[in-house]
Amino acid sequence: MTNLEIGLTSFPVLLLMIFLRVPIGLAMFLAGLGGLYFITGGTNVAFAKLKTETYSTFSSYSLSIVPMFLLMGHFATLGGMSQALFKAAESFLGHRKGGVAMAAVGACAGFGSICGSSLATAATMSQVALPELRRYGYSGGFSTATLAAGGTLGILIPPSVILVIYAILTEQNIAKLFLAAFIPGILAAIGYMITISIYVRIHPDAAGVREPVPMAQRFKALADVWPVLLVFLLVVGGIYMGIFTPTEGAAVGAAGTGVIALINGGLNRATLIESFMATARNTAMIFFIVLGAAFYNGFLALSQVPQELSNYVAGLGYSPWVILAIILLLYLVFGCLMDSLSMILLTIPIFFPIISVLDFGMTLDETAIWFGIIVLIVVEVGLITPPVGMNLFVINSMDRLTPMVETYKAVMYFVASDIVRVIILVAFPGITLFLLRLFN
Repeated sequence: MTNLEIGLTSFPVLLLMIFLRVPIGLAMFLAGLGGLYFITGGTNVAFAKLKTETYSTFSSYSLSIVPMFLLMGHFATLGGMSQALFKAAESFLGHRKGGVAMAAVGACAGFGSICGSSLATAATMSQVALPELRRYGYSGGFSTATLAAGGTLGILIPPSVILVIYAILTEQNIAKLFLAAFIPGILAAIGYMITISIYVRIHPDAAGVREPVPMAQRFKALADVWPVLLVFLLVVGGIYMGIFTPTEGAAVGAAGTGVIALINGGLNRATLIESFMATARNTAMIFFIVLGAAFYNGFLALSQVPQELSNYVAGLGYSPWVILAIILLLYLVFGCLMDSLSMILLTIPIFFPIISVLDFGMTLDETAIWFGIIVLIVVEVGLITPPVGMNLFVINSMDRLTPMVETYKAVMYFVASDIVRVIILVAFPGITLFLLRLFN
């Protein structure tokens, strides 16, 4: 077999391992190690790469941003920021039809600005919002679907762990990707609120209405979210003013949320240790997947699969927009089978070389950033797409009374909202690139 044939054969082997429930990180690692063995004809190169790849991957300075953002999310929860965000949003929106659900989405968006994880956002906001949704007569399926969809804002609104990984894989500027994600993130939150408004009109019994909150109480609740605004402005403002790098900004944000949690009484010796342990567990899981992907992608590069595939696609003569549509449809399919991080690590080294040789009327850097945001949104859809929507399982584990099928039915409204947003951002790249072009 040629190197190219070995590379192509690795895809069905990898999918078979995933189908047999081998962890995705381990599956990519084994496929990459086995592929290197067959290409090089022995174990010397394969096991030598085991040493060098492990060191080069885990010594990457850019990857240190991941545990910092995860720790920031844990400290933000301990500091009561999630509760403050929800109460503020609920006081302004709760009296409207579907308003408590809209408040949950708004709170998810706010919490996503200080937490780079979708699963953490979904889990944290569920603890705060789910009892209130139940209290005001919201149906179980609608409540869980809303929180699952709102949780996806955690990886879209900066900071975002997935965007960091994408930036490293494609050698793009993290700060520019964060800036480009702002408008799509705001559009996502608005789109979800519109979806909620439509849903409660189609299913009027799915949501109750609460009494309006006095204006004085609304402004008091709004004042309680100042720690969130402080941390957001400190981190994001510091990055774009050039005071510190995104990695340094993540460290500053983690320290800032830690101080706020300490002042609010949520941080003590026990919760501090638990936050460190939870961050370490999540970081280890992410880093192992990154290592497995590094091995597999290194093997693919040696087999020339990405290069040959990009040349083949470019030679077909199809419109770049048709090729992009096919890639995005593949992401929607992959989203039904694997988690977002695995999708990014597995597919970007294959799809990005294809996109980079196509002409979308933009510079290569603009194309890379625009494609990254589009991919992030489609990956976000995978988090709430049956049967393996990770956010759906997280929410369902916190509400055992609601059958999963009820959540599936309601969440499809939010999936439709995401698809409409993807079409708009694909058709009008200037929306994504507006802030980037404005500040450059």
